[in-house]
Amino acid sequence: MPVGKLIKQSEGYMAFIPDKFPDEKLLDFEASIITKAAHAERLIGKLDGITHVLPDADFFISMYIIKDATSSAQIEGTRATMMDALELSAGVNLKDTDADDILFYIKALNYGTERLKKFPFSLRFIKELHNELMTGARSSHFSDPGQFRRSQNWIGGATLNSAAFVPPPVDAMNNALNDLEKFIHDSTVMPVLQAGILHAQFETIHPFLDGNGRTGRLLITLFLFERAILEKPVLFLSSFFKKNQQLYYDKLNAYHDNKITDWLHFFLDGVIETAKQSIEISKKITLLREKDMRKIQALGKREATSGVLFLQHLFKNPITSNTGVVKTMNFSRAGAPKLIQRFIDLDILKPLNDSIKYGKTYIYKNYTSIFND
Repeated sequence: MPVGKLIKQSEGYMAFIPDKFPDEKLLDFEASIITKAAHAERLIGKLDGITHVLPDADFFISMYIIKDATSSAQIEGTRATMMDALELSAGVNLKDTDADDILFYIKALNYGTERLKKFPFSLRFIKELHNELMTGARSSHFSDPGQFRRSQNWIGGATLNSAAFVPPPVDAMNNALNDLEKFIHDSTVMPVLQAGILHAQFETIHPFLDGNGRTGRLLITLFLFERAILEKPVLFLSSFFKKNQQLYYDKLNAYHDNKITDWLHFFLDGVIETAKQSIEISKKITLLREKDMRKIQALGKREATSGVLFLQHLFKNPITSNTGVVKTMNFSRAGAPKLIQRFIDLDILKPLNDSIKYGKTYIYKNYTSIFND
């Protein structure tokens, strides 16, 4: 199943030139791939069904997104953690951190899900997504946000001649992108297999100066969302790729070495494992919410009303402070600490740092721990 070949360029380096895509043999999948893909799509359907019965599903999804954004950024070398991103999003602990890389990823995903409701999945959409991801980011002055590259790039090594992999030159890149767009609109391929090939082919083409990895991982979830395999964006593979980072790179290399089946088995294993984990996380979230709702509803009617609203907010952003409560709940400066103390007494909130006396920050620890399992 050929994808392309390395061809020596006039400047002396070897660059990957994609074949006409997709080759007929590429879509002639082995029985084992078809069977695994069918299993993966069943699990995706089960996960998607669970999100319909989750209370306040959109609040819960925000945490899935933060987890995926963190893993995707870490693959590219970002040192910030999920907690750094949560603190930055909550407006606390605004130290010099690269957690903003995570927030840009979240912004791009949210943009993509809204954009696809009225605009087709296309090369223009991919450029818009990249623009949202990279504009204002730390590396944006290198990346030419929202524009396909007009010069040669490479992966690994100090120069083109020492690079681990050189993607196609600009002319070949443009031809490959046109083929990719046609493939995106091919409705004859199982969507989960199409998403896997789309990601690998996109990474092989490497059409941007920077941000290709993060953009390519966003495309997986957004493609399945656009195909209505997911009604909400709840399948995120970046944690699987981060956990198996070297294998992830090896299998992508296998893809452009024309070992497509190796890549697809790895990709489908990731879909299956991630869907199973997400299903379990959803169950744990539901149980935790029911448990904490019972605690709140045992309070007086007035306290219970504000408590339910506050708990809903914590599911979206599980880090808060007195100032945060004043802003999000419209509480007075005297009322905010009382609400927080009530949630501490109910064993819902805990101080993020016990040693701090003033300006304390609090965390919904039982909730965030579910995503760290």
